[in-house]
Parts: sequence; structure tokens; C-alpha cells
Amino acid sequence: MSEEPAGFTLIAMLHRALWLWLLIVTAAILLCKPALGVTHPNIVLVTLESTRADRMGFLGSTRGLTPNLDGLARQSIVFERAYAQAPLTVESHATILTGTYPQTHQVNELASPLKAVLPYLPDLVHARGYRTGAFVGSIQLDPKNGWSPGFDRGFEVYDAGFDPAQPSAKRTGDQVVTRAIKWIATSAQNRIFLWVHLNNPQSDWGTAYERAVTSEDAAVGRLIAALRTQKLLDDSIIVIASDHGESLGAHGEETHGIFLYDETIRVPLLLKLPQKEMFGKRVRGRVRLLDIAPTILEAAGIPIPSQMQGQSLLRVTRMSPETDQPAYSRSDFPQQAFGWSTLESWRAGKYLYIRAPKPELYDLSADPGATRNLASTSKAILATMASQLEAFDSRFDQQSAKSDNRGLSSSEVQKLASLGYVGLEKQPSSSQSGPTGMDPKDKIPQANQVLQALTSISQGKIDKALPILQQTALANTYLAQYGLGVALALGQRYPEAIEHLHKAIELQSNSVWAHYEIGASLAKTGDFKTAAVHLELASARLPKFRGVHLLLAETYEHLGKGAEAQAERKKAAQ
Repeated sequence: MSEEPAGFTLIAMLHRALWLWLLIVTAAILLCKPALGVTHPNIVLVTLESTRADRMGFLGSTRGLTPNLDGLARQSIVFERAYAQAPLTVESHATILTGTYPQTHQVNELASPLKAVLPYLPDLVHARGYRTGAFVGSIQLDPKNGWSPGFDRGFEVYDAGFDPAQPSAKRTGDQVVTRAIKWIATSAQNRIFLWVHLNNPQSDWGTAYERAVTSEDAAVGRLIAALRTQKLLDDSIIVIASDHGESLGAHGEETHGIFLYDETIRVPLLLKLPQKEMFGKRVRGRVRLLDIAPTILEAAGIPIPSQMQGQSLLRVTRMSPETDQPAYSRSDFPQQAFGWSTLESWRAGKYLYIRAPKPELYDLSADPGATRNLASTSKAILATMASQLEAFDSRFDQQSAKSDNRGLSSSEVQKLASLGYVGLEKQPSSSQSGPTGMDPKDKIPQANQVLQALTSISQGKIDKALPILQQTALANTYLAQYGLGVALALGQRYPEAIEHLHKAIELQSNSVWAHYEIGASLAKTGDFKTAAVHLELASARLPKFRGVHLLLAETYEHLGKGAEAQAERKKAAQ
């Protein structure tokens, strides 16, 4: 065979090099473009409060509660096994919107602010020219008057404005959607990012819960119809997810927030892409709420920040829809509210491992209700799961060591110490891993009692709540002391309220609302000097709460601090 001329060989090599270069450039362009055919699609994120996966028709329920969600599911990617990273509203939404684990964002139910350094989905899309609006159904997600300071970053409209005098203040799903639809009508000419939070489900057992899920489904139906009317539906990214589930008595827990079993951690998750992309696809592999923000960003053609710890589910859907990935969850609430042990869970393969003072191991393929603890009989598997969780936790050890979860400066600690508060420097960090203290399994009846009493307070049933809280406060836990203090203050029994709120702050010094409540009660008794210390602390952490600025201004006036009072009134006006 004759040899090719040198010139021909050189030309062939150049052609191959050019072809390879074009291939690389094309791949780079495709990676930088939206994963879909629509450039900068509208984005609609709907979060469902306390909604269990097993109530969804598209996930196998035969109860007939969710016809609208089932209809949307037929046009969407259905993630059959999605898991929350926390069983609490504020903490779980922080994970959804930042794409980071609870140890990283460190948002909790004590009104700890969302840090400005965290990647935040609304802020990222707003920087890309999207009009952004949030419409939430619960005071828990109110950044001005509730438990979510900082959540309004990146939003042009954040529709909340609840009354903090009513701790369970909420709007029905229908009311929230009505407000959202009006905003859509005024924003239809722009690219929009819309977050709607529906808060219908209740903790009541039985038919009340199911009626609430049905109402929530109807609200979703109205929203979808409005998007269709505005001709926004086909070319929009729509994500539907629950923040967590509801125990409804499973494992002895009446509501949620303590345990990490499937009743509260497995959640519904739908993703509708523009132009029927991958519609009808079902993903059986395990996924996480942590993955929502990166998925939305990739679908919209927006770079995913390296700080996000989730992964895009578009690639999972295309490449490995059957492949499981481990899912981590945690609950700091037992420690924060009651001083018990934090709980962590690790789902890998067919097993659920719960790290607790009394460890738990379940084979969910044979025991989906997690009723048979294998920890004492399957020790090799237990050790493997525990080792995997330990390796995962080690990623956060250095980060947790640098973080001050109390949120108090040294000068604030000193001020509080001068007022008689003790032990503030010794409070444990809730982000520390490892089971320490009482196992929540052994104390769940007490948690049920306290949470039910708080519900009674929110319903105005003070006389019903007081005896329960007086009894449970004997155990000297933060939530019982705080609840009792609030109940006594509502009954205008201010000296008694101050006593219990003082104890609550000793147990959880970073409870912003405890500082506000004790400041308000102290002002009622005329102790304006002490009230000012607590109100200053609350004001610094709730900078957009008008009520604390007005109360602090009044307190300053009584102390003869006219300039400071004027400054607080200016903040309130803003």
C-alpha cells in the first residue's frame, strides 16, 4: 500500500483538529445555553405546606384528593422518591431556595436571618432580569413580621404582612393564589419568577387533613388555569414540592418537626419543563429538595453557583432515572425547643438509618412503615450506614466550628449577663453532629403537649393552654417556657410572663421573638432600661419589623433618649 503524501496527511490532521474544535465549541455552547429550547423561560415554584407524598394520586394514592396535581403530573417529570432535608417549614424552605444543607445555611425556627453570603435562587434570577414575586400563606415565611428575616432578598414583591400578635396567622391557598394571579396579570409582559406557598394542610388527623389537601389542590388548579389564560403555561418551568410532610400520629408524633421517618421527610415533587420536554417521565431514583434550585437554574440557562450543594435533576432524569443517591436529613428542633438530642437520618440503598442516642435501622423495602428496628440484629449494616453518615458529617465540621449559632456578639452576651442571665457562653451549637442528651423517642408525648398548647394560644384559647404549659414548664425546656411566657403576657400577667421568658432566653439566647416578647412585657411594667436591652437585640435581627422599632422608640423616650427614639421611628416609617 502506497504511503500518503505528507501534504495530504497534514491536511487530514488539520481537518480532524478543526472537527474536534467545532465539537468542543458546540458542546460548550450547548452547556451554556438553557437545557431546553426556550430562552429564559418563566419560572413558577409552588411549595405545599406539610403535605405528605402518600396523599398524591400521581404517587399512588386512591383517595382522589389531588385531581389538579395529577393532571399537571401527566405533563411533568414525576420524582417518585423525593426527600426533605428537614421536617420544618423555615429550615426546609431555606434548603429549597439556597440549594444548601441545613448545616450550611443555618436557618432555623428561631428567626435566625438568612445570610447574605448564601446563594439564593430569587436573587440569582432577579440579577438576570426576571421580575420576582413571592406570595406566602404563613407568618413563618414572613421576612418582616415573622420567622424568616432575609427571605425577601431578590424579590420585587414579597406578599406577606402578617400580624405577629397571631403566631399561627395564615392565608388560605385560595387567598394566596388570588393575590398571585393579580401580580401575574401585571407582569405578563416580563419574564417572571413566582414563588407561591400554600398553607392549607392542618395537623388535625383524618378528614380535616384530607380536606385541606383537597383545598390546596384546588388552589394549584386555579393558578395553572391563570397561567394558561395568560399564555404562560406552555413555556414555563413549574416546580411543585412540599416542604415536609405530617406525622398524623405515626411513631407517636402528632404533627411534625421532631422525627425523620417517611411520614414527614418523603415529599411530592413535580417538574414541568417548557414545550413538553420530558413530560410523562418518572424518576424512581431517590432525589432531594436540595436539588430544586440547581435544577431550576440549569433549566433556565443560568450558571449554578459552586456554593450550591445540590445537583441538577435534568441530568439525573436523562442519564440515570433509576439510580439512587443517598439522602440526608436532620432535625435540630428537639435540641432547640426541648434540650434533647438532635436527630440525623441517612437513606442509602434500601435502608434508613437514624442517628440518635438509641440508634435506629430499618429495611424500608420490607418495612416501609419503619416499625422494626434492626439496630441490634444487623450490626454490620448499622456500622456501614453510621460510617457513611459520619463521613458526610465530617464535611461540615470545620464550617460549624467557625460559626456562632447563638447569633450573639460578645457585648450582647455581657449585657445579658449583667441582667442576670447565666450559662449563655455554654449553650451547645445545634449544628454540632452526634447524638447527645435525651432521645426524642422517649419524650415525644411532652412535645405533643407543648405544640398542642401553642396551637391553642394561636386560637385564642389561653385558658386551655395555660395548665398544659405550666405542667410541661416544670421540665424547664425552652419551648414550654416561651409558650407559657407568651400566654401569660396575653393574659396581662406581665411579671409572671417576664419570669418565664427570662428562663426561655437562658435556654435559647438566640430566640429573637423571646427577646421581643420579654421587652414588650418589661415595658408594660415600667422597666424600660431592661426592656431596651432586649428590644435592641430583637431590632438588630428583625430590621424590617415595624412593631419592634415603634416599641423601642417608645422605650427610648421614657429613658430620655430623644435622638435614639427619633431614629427608631424613622426605621419604622421606612
